[in-house]
Amino acid sequence: MAEETLHVDGDRIPIVAKALSSKTRLQILKMTTEKDIDVSRIAAMLNQTEANISAQIKILEEAGLLVSRYEPGSHGVRKVCSTKVSSVIFSI
Repeated sequence: MAEETLHVDGDRIPIVAKALSSKTRLQILKMTTEKDIDVSRIAAMLNQTEANISAQIKILEEAGLLVSRYEPGSHGVRKVCSTKVSSVIFSI
């Protein structure tokens, strides 16, 4: 489980705020806080396409909220995600 606090200020505020403004992205963060999980499983659990989940994950990664790694899977590689932070502090 992530224990890092992300301190956000300046030009990074809109990027992180946008990432946190989506119900789907918040669900992904919650799911990956509990355990590392791959994109296909997230898509299945949220009843969404892998393409959409991948796009949401990219936004979370760019905001510094999520990290991903590639692992061998049964049909090639799979992208496994985990939450990078446990809290976010915005400084205006």
